[in-house]
Amino acid sequence: MSIYREYDIRGIYEKELNEASVVRIGYALASKIKGEYVAVGYDARSHSPILFEYLVRGLNAGGKKVLGMGLVPTPVNYFTNYQEWDGVIPSASVMITGSHNPSEYNGFKITVDKAPFFSEDIYALGRECEAMDMPTEVARDVTEIDAVKRYVDFLVNEFEHLKGMDTKIVYDCGNGVAGVVTEDIFSRLELSTKGLYVDPDGTFPNHHPDPSDEHNLEDVKKLLQTDGEIAFAYDGDADRIAVLTHKNNIKGDMMALLYSMKMEKPTVIGEVKCSQVMYDELARRGANAIMYKTGHSNLKVKMKETNADLACEVSGHVFFKNRYFGYDDAIYGTLRMLELIHDGIDLDAELAKLPQVFSTEEIKVETTEDQKFKIIERVKELLQNPPASFPKIKDIIDVDGVRINFEKGWGLVRASNTTPVLVTRFESTVAAEAKVYEKAINDLISEAKKSL
Repeated sequence: MSIYREYDIRGIYEKELNEASVVRIGYALASKIKGEYVAVGYDARSHSPILFEYLVRGLNAGGKKVLGMGLVPTPVNYFTNYQEWDGVIPSASVMITGSHNPSEYNGFKITVDKAPFFSEDIYALGRECEAMDMPTEVARDVTEIDAVKRYVDFLVNEFEHLKGMDTKIVYDCGNGVAGVVTEDIFSRLELSTKGLYVDPDGTFPNHHPDPSDEHNLEDVKKLLQTDGEIAFAYDGDADRIAVLTHKNNIKGDMMALLYSMKMEKPTVIGEVKCSQVMYDELARRGANAIMYKTGHSNLKVKMKETNADLACEVSGHVFFKNRYFGYDDAIYGTLRMLELIHDGIDLDAELAKLPQVFSTEEIKVETTEDQKFKIIERVKELLQNPPASFPKIKDIIDVDGVRINFEKGWGLVRASNTTPVLVTRFESTVAAEAKVYEKAINDLISEAKKSL
């Protein structure tokens, strides 16, 4: 059951994701899908095509026909849900990907009726699979579709006005699947680009494909210094983006501020880890800023509920409903960022106008799956009567864990939905105060652990 996570299914190839488990997953999933067709694609990992065949067997045994798109980025997989393929619109899609996890991992991101399949739906699917016998094999039913061409054509058409733009662009695909589409898009738009590690290679021989880790950006930063004016980096399945200038590594919340500059009083959703600067600046502009739970599935659902234009996570997931379909797409995000530059916006100058704050990265506190949510509940109880030395609390937001607003900043502690850790983050307009908040909340976490 450990492979059935909050947002997706994820595990180690052969040990957890093997013929028996994956065929069952396909068969059980088929019963959750009303329509006849499921679109399935996969990332660059060497075992992804093998898992594709296992999954197809299960889906076919469950009465579903498969539209096979082969090697694609996750955003291309999402894109297929909004397209007609020889008279057929898929009722669901499955992306076989381990995202930015180590090469021995793989998994499944599932979309049903254009909505994420997650949380209790995934847990229930897992329970069903655990109790299931191996389904009877039926004839293979897969129709190949050229989803990459359709996607590339769409983006080239949408951003035709960028054609011949003279900004010097460098980028790092990290040997993930972004390179399946970037070369063609950049070439057809006649952009001035230099790419690193463009060829997909699921062993990730150059560096781990996680752009939220500064160490993985070292090579593209060097290339930016010598050959570029702006840099982009992508995670393994190209739904997360890093944007770098000569002055800034622009996190997802600051990207949202930049993207929203060209939107008329938008509704923008951020997660609980986003800077208060983002929320305050959006409000100042007359936008509707909403704080919500971390997680790409949570944000997509909230976007649909509120008809939001944009959503973001600090880690680089940025979701566009404005002029797009409402999901996270790092390639689309690249072109929207280039569009801002094309329209005369100086990214660094805009960021320099914002109030200066001192923020930590995500700090992880190890615990257990059994304890992590209990600790959060205990922290909430302790905050009802905090120690006398605790910084003055303005208010508490408990939409996802606990975000405590203080007079000069905030602190967050939440339980990760995917790993046995607590995630903390701290921010203040005064560097020393951020450290005070960090110590106070860590002491509270320690007290909560002791009392369990």
